Amino acid sequence: MRQQHDFLVLGSGIAGLSFALRAARHGTVAVLSKRGRAETNTAYAQGGIAAVFAPGDSFEQHIHDTLVAGAGLCREDAVRVAVTEGPPRVRELIELGAEFTRDATPFGYHLTREGGHSQRRVVHATDLTGHEVERTLLEACGRAGVRFFEDHHAIDLISEAKVVGGRGGDRALGCYALDTRSGSVDVFLAKVVVLATGGAGKVYLYTTNPDVATGDGIAMAHRAGAAIANLEFIQFHPTCLYHPQAKNFLISEALRGEGGILRNRSGEAFMERYDPRKELAPRDVVARSIDSELKRRGDDCVFLDMTHMTKAFLVEHFPHIYTTCLTFGIDMAVTPIPVVPAAHYVCGGVCTDLNGRTSIPGLLAIGEVACTGLHGANRLASNSLLEGMVFGQRAADTAREIAEQAPAAPRAPDWDPGRAVPPDEGVIVKQNWEEIRNLMWNYVGIVRTDKRLARAQHRLDNLVGEIQEYYWGYLVTRDLLELRNLADVARLIVACAQERKESRGLHYTLSWPQKDDARFLRDTVLMRGKPAPEAWPRS
Repeated sequence: MRQQHDFLVLGSGIAGLSFALRAARHGTVAVLSKRGRAETNTAYAQGGIAAVFAPGDSFEQHIHDTLVAGAGLCREDAVRVAVTEGPPRVRELIELGAEFTRDATPFGYHLTREGGHSQRRVVHATDLTGHEVERTLLEACGRAGVRFFEDHHAIDLISEAKVVGGRGGDRALGCYALDTRSGSVDVFLAKVVVLATGGAGKVYLYTTNPDVATGDGIAMAHRAGAAIANLEFIQFHPTCLYHPQAKNFLISEALRGEGGILRNRSGEAFMERYDPRKELAPRDVVARSIDSELKRRGDDCVFLDMTHMTKAFLVEHFPHIYTTCLTFGIDMAVTPIPVVPAAHYVCGGVCTDLNGRTSIPGLLAIGEVACTGLHGANRLASNSLLEGMVFGQRAADTAREIAEQAPAAPRAPDWDPGRAVPPDEGVIVKQNWEEIRNLMWNYVGIVRTDKRLARAQHRLDNLVGEIQEYYWGYLVTRDLLELRNLADVARLIVACAQERKESRGLHYTLSWPQKDDARFLRDTVLMRGKPAPEAWPRS
């Protein structure tokens, strides 16, 4: 199958859908999702959208909180754009039909507070905000005529240089995508290609992310030659449910925002020993504190205590978390919730300007896959859905200009499988997948050392070679494509971590425990086959 559209969006989370909805005013839009269109990181987001609505709040306070959390690496222009353009985007969601939790305040909607925020400013739909946002945007995109191609897994970008045998530029023309239902590889072409593929939490053994979060967009962009930055900053959410039957279930930061207390197995509230903000410290601080407490005591988890609150309050504010915990035999009104940190969010990604442009003409990146400079070395809670909306819409306006000036694209060749044969050793894929996730957790986790990073690099170099050999020898499958992307992203994370000889934000290394502003108050930028620039210009 061959498809030609004005705009091609890879990913159907909040960033991709925000882009698609606005871009549909100016041309045809195709959205590819590698599973169902609603199976995204967005749909699993519990917390909410950070935006200034409270009478005592201000843009400057939200900007300040974001800059403090980002540990010196936020780009203030990106922060200012996100914060000031956030409230109108939230109101647009409400106008589209989003049902957020209401209250009797003049704003009309309940605002909760999360770690790192100095004010209540998180708009939410109880504890299922992402699900409500995803529903609203999918329905709006359907009304706008956006075309969805489900079960289409992007393989690689198609560039002008590849199409004309290396004589053209590196402009992005589209992508090859595997139809995972039929096994065919289809060609999608567009005037503008948009990466909205989300994060890479599945590169780690323990994560809050769903199975789709395999770093596809970052890996594809890197293979195409795009600038990548700051992948050493992987955010570990402090509180993931610890239970042998639970898979990737997040315990929202909003519980701590409403007064939850972290205790060790002895019942001691320990956060005051690590930070005066206690449970309301930013995520990097809380995750490291829990990690330190576990190692100090030799325990396997800590506990989030909500038992000092009434059952009625907990059921009203956290109905999904309450009922899910109950299915595992935990009544959070009576028993503290066992929790551990888990990989949650990628603060780096494909370098972009404030309108989504990457270093490759015709290729935009938005949402978690992008590195705009908003998050710096540590994302402030609930700034992620905010980022997806704001930069998704800004990118759509830019894409319209690019599409109007785009030259006619040369005809791209069909996918050539060469001499590849059907795979016959699935155990190889499974083994490599598990090895990558284990070594990343053990060597490139919350606390790192130069020695651990060197071991990870050595093994990943070998794994990438093995996976590439397998990739060229066998017909592509979804599992193989995800493994290939996970390996590439893992190696990029390690490379960025090795470059940063200091501890800052989410990157903490025992080999370099101090922050070094003189040498490292800058981005860590990588480009395939090219010298990396000192910094990526985003203005």
